[in-house]
Amino acid sequence: MAKNLRSKLPETDTLIVQDLNQDATNAFKSEVGNSSAVQVASTARHLAETCGTIITVLPEPSHVKSVFHAMLNPRLPEVAAEKPRLFIDCSTIDPSSSREVANAVHCTGQGTFVDAPMSGGVVGAQAGTLTFMLGAPPDLLERINPILSMMGKSVHHCGNQGAGLSAKLANNYLLALSNIATAEAMNLGIKWGLDPKVLARLINVSTGRSWCSMVNNPVPGVIEGSPASRDYVGGFGVSLMKKDLKLAIAAAQEAGARLELHEKARDVYEAVEKDERCKGRDFSVVYRYLGGNESDQK
Repeated sequence: MAKNLRSKLPETDTLIVQDLNQDATNAFKSEVGNSSAVQVASTARHLAETCGTIITVLPEPSHVKSVFHAMLNPRLPEVAAEKPRLFIDCSTIDPSSSREVANAVHCTGQGTFVDAPMSGGVVGAQAGTLTFMLGAPPDLLERINPILSMMGKSVHHCGNQGAGLSAKLANNYLLALSNIATAEAMNLGIKWGLDPKVLARLINVSTGRSWCSMVNNPVPGVIEGSPASRDYVGGFGVSLMKKDLKLAIAAAQEAGARLELHEKARDVYEAVEKDERCKGRDFSVVYRYLGGNESDQK
């Protein structure tokens, strides 16, 4: 994401990055080459003091709250630009936590906070083809859309602050179920003697098709370059899928939305993550957990 952002920013702009993993930030700075184009901030607070637009991407709600507490306390100095400081949080967290952070920003008058979770995974981040789901006031779209478009191919305005996360969690709830169902269907067809590529091709021109069958098929060898064809390395980790599913379930309960399949899906991902053959791998590794045949497909 940062590489695509830097490549599309005006040469006169400076991109300031910060991460707990200093090796990663130093490697990124070396990769870019131009010392003036990228700077590394020592802390999130230092970054926030310097920048008029801050983009955050963090794993958990607790991390988002902690980082924003550090950035906002004590009160940030005023930015030199005419426009107020803009915080764009691309983390996937629960809408309630996001609203809590937004309230902390807005009530202290330190800027504007919007949520812009993304879809597309590691591949999309590297290729600059991410999809952003934006929760922001309509009058900010003209300012936000060009920024997000530097890192992705599409920006969908879902409503006011928090709406982007609601859309993202609804999507990822469906993704969690679709991934399991695709793995089960592929495993079933293969055990009936069907060729996996023939089965996948049929599904993908029929009513069962999905992103999980077309792009991230869980059977090794069906989609060249997919995580399944790389021993499930890379992609969207099973732990992240379990986290997003948990967030979606909690948000559904808060909204009073009835979910019939969540308990079994949650149990599956918890079991997959504990399985040493699957731990730390792409979430399509559910196919391996189900006992799917991998040896003949590689």
